[in-house]
Amino acid sequence: MTKTDQPKPRQIVIFGAGEIAELADYYFSCDSQYEVVGFVVDRAFLKQAEFRGRPLVAFEEVEEKFAPERHAIFVAISYARVNAVRAEKVAAARAKGYRIASYLSSRATVFPEFELKENCLILEDNTIQPFASVGANVTLWSGNHIGHHSVIEDDVFLASHVVVSGGVRIGQGCFVGVNVTIRDHVTIGKRCVLGAGALVLEDQPDLSVVAPRGTERSLVPSNRLRNL
Repeated sequence: MTKTDQPKPRQIVIFGAGEIAELADYYFSCDSQYEVVGFVVDRAFLKQAEFRGRPLVAFEEVEEKFAPERHAIFVAISYARVNAVRAEKVAAARAKGYRIASYLSSRATVFPEFELKENCLILEDNTIQPFASVGANVTLWSGNHIGHHSVIEDDVFLASHVVVSGGVRIGQGCFVGVNVTIRDHVTIGKRCVLGAGALVLEDQPDLSVVAPRGTERSLVPSNRLRNL
């Protein structure tokens, strides 16, 4: 992980009050240098004063409660609008003067040259091989393989157990579902959606949707199956 000369604030605020924010709080609290001291949401979504026992405040007034010079922010939002919402909130937090935190699991496999960029959430059992790079505002859910010399651009969300072979490029804003496999040296354009279980063997242009059908349900009910 690349270190910078400027010290990082150790107290962070999490943008969000849903399941991903709850998980981010757990990971940061149990497995990072940071202390989570509060949560923020847009004023329109502020329905309570606390979340997980800590203050929940409107983002429009976050500086009054959590000063930018003493706190960082992590944006814990899903892949809504093909990751655009998360990217917008990161930009808004940066515009307010906040540093943007990231989480890299101690149970992920990375190598000394790996650079952790802002607002990344890299969970356990990810393997990021040498010469692979991961952009800013990228979520890697658990159990993914990122092959050597591959590039994941900014604002990407990978669900679990994705296989990214060597020399792959995944464009800005993509969503990659569970159990997707991408062949080596394939390029995925910007803001593509690769549905669960997709096998991608060739380049995909911007805005592509690759959505394989799920396994069909048998016409035979379970109580009529033999030898089971």
